[in-house]
Amino acid sequence: MPGFVGAAQIISIGSSGVFNVGDVFLIQPVASSKTFAGAGSFNTGENLSITNYQSNTNTYDFDVIDQGNNFNL
Repeated sequence: MPGFVGAAQIISIGSSGVFNVGDVFLIQPVASSKTFAGAGSFNTGENLSITNYQSNTNTYDFDVIDQGNNFNL
C-alpha cells in the first residue's frame, strides 16, 4: 500500500546500513568483521576485578582468506 513520506534528514548511514523510502519486499544488509581482543577485553558489569599478568593475543592469520559473505540470501 503506497504511503506519503514527509521530509527526511539523513545524518549518516553506516557501511552495512540500509535506508529505504517506499514499498520494499526484502532488505537484507550484509556485513562481516574480524575482532581480536586480549584476555578480559569484553568483560562488563560492576565491581570487576581482573588480573592478567601476561596477556598475548595472536593476530596472525595463517590462511589469509576467511569465509566471505557472497551469495547470502
